[in-house]
Amino acid sequence: MKNTNKKTTMDDLAGMVQRGFAETTKKVDLEAFKEANAREHRIMTENNTREHEEIKLRLDNVAYRFELVELQKRVGVLEKKVGVRHK
Repeated sequence: MKNTNKKTTMDDLAGMVQRGFAETTKKVDLEAFKEANAREHRIMTENNTREHEEIKLRLDNVAYRFELVELQKRVGVLEKKVGVRHK
């Protein structure tokens, strides 16, 4: 077995430290991305829920309006048959 002790130079040590910091930065960036993504997802979910409620309310009003128009037509027919004039 050969003993090949290689002396670590300052440049080697600087390279090791630099690679260590680069890995740490990647991990920190990934965590920041995950947090930002989760925050964006929460905001989008809240917005979608709000928009869904607004659309549902509009559709409910459309159904109500449709029923109202239909009832007005029916009352008009009845008033005509009875001889009452609507003002």
